[in-house]
Amino acid sequence: GLFFFSVFLISPKGWSTLWIVRRTPVVTVAPRSRRSDKLDGGCSEESAIMMACCISEEAKEQRRINQEIERQLRKDKRDARRELKLLLLGTGESGKSTFIKQMRIIHGNGYNDEDKKGFVKLVYQNIFMAMQSMIKAREMLKIPFRSPENQENANLVMSVDYETVTTFEKPYVDAIKQLWGDDGIQECYDRRREYQLTDSAKYYLTDVDRIAAPNYLPTQQDILRVRVPTTGIIEYPFDLDSIIFRMVDVGGQRSERRKWIHCFENVTSIIFLVALSEYDQILFESDNENRMEESKALFKTIITYPWFQNSSVILFLNKKDLLEEKIMYSHLVDYFPEYDGPKKDAIHAREFILKMFVDLNPDSEKIIYSHFTCATDTENIRFVFAAVKDTILQLNLKEYNLV
Repeated sequence: GLFFFSVFLISPKGWSTLWIVRRTPVVTVAPRSRRSDKLDGGCSEESAIMMACCISEEAKEQRRINQEIERQLRKDKRDARRELKLLLLGTGESGKSTFIKQMRIIHGNGYNDEDKKGFVKLVYQNIFMAMQSMIKAREMLKIPFRSPENQENANLVMSVDYETVTTFEKPYVDAIKQLWGDDGIQECYDRRREYQLTDSAKYYLTDVDRIAAPNYLPTQQDILRVRVPTTGIIEYPFDLDSIIFRMVDVGGQRSERRKWIHCFENVTSIIFLVALSEYDQILFESDNENRMEESKALFKTIITYPWFQNSSVILFLNKKDLLEEKIMYSHLVDYFPEYDGPKKDAIHAREFILKMFVDLNPDSEKIIYSHFTCATDTENIRFVFAAVKDTILQLNLKEYNLV
């Protein structure tokens, strides 16, 4: 007779069944002795049948396990495709890290009291850094103190390495308050475009008493305004409507840009931030280069990279609040002679800046999605990112299995 043995093979593509046929001699047996008679190979017919049944049951179980594994692999693949990678790019101090903080506040867990305590020394350091910048600028710009005793206060503040500050003791609090009230320092502040000063300087220095109070705990706005240069790469994933948005923030200073390269794979969208207020400012790295020209050059480089051919580009024209303040006394035409709009007009100014960036796009079929933003305004960012999310999802419905 013929015996059929089925052998199940597992491969990455699934199951295969191999049938093995074995010819055996015909054995004639009496009905009563069937259980004890042996087949060729030394086992009874009943044993062979039982073995075949066992093999069949084991094969079924193995098939079930294999199908479960394949289902899980398919699910993992789907889940991986439901993760959207957003790369935040822009020059230094354009607002990338502030935007990440807003995402944590709006779509993450925010900042609890323990988190806030970690920002206390950073706020203190920002205050010392800002005042030291103005003291040094006063000498460079040859602006005298209006109150001669403030030279002593300046010496006290300059004696501190601001990067090591962890407390805000009364002698320093008093010295900084008196310096901030000095007309000479106020003139330095008004001429801040001529040197490097953080955008948050006025915010903190006008509120020193609150910040210097015992048991001070930074507010959400205090945290948003803290300036800490980003070195390296920071990733922040957050779940939104069962889709993971993985936001990647990279250092904006020139020295940090060489670290970007390995972030370029599988980028869904680029969010490029431009500080609208930097039209009259010079670079941190070079005191004779305009910040906005540097931003334009970087944007042009980014949108022509082959890595980003299939990535959507979203342009955030940030710090619109600072532009509205600055445009009243610092005229755009003085730095960009091609501007032919009215002076002291923030709307015309920001539209001109937007056009400068959009015109850098060499691909007429590629749309640049743009938004005017204020990264320290949570409600503004909530509204803008809702629009950005819808844009990204619409552009990636099929690719990311969202339909």
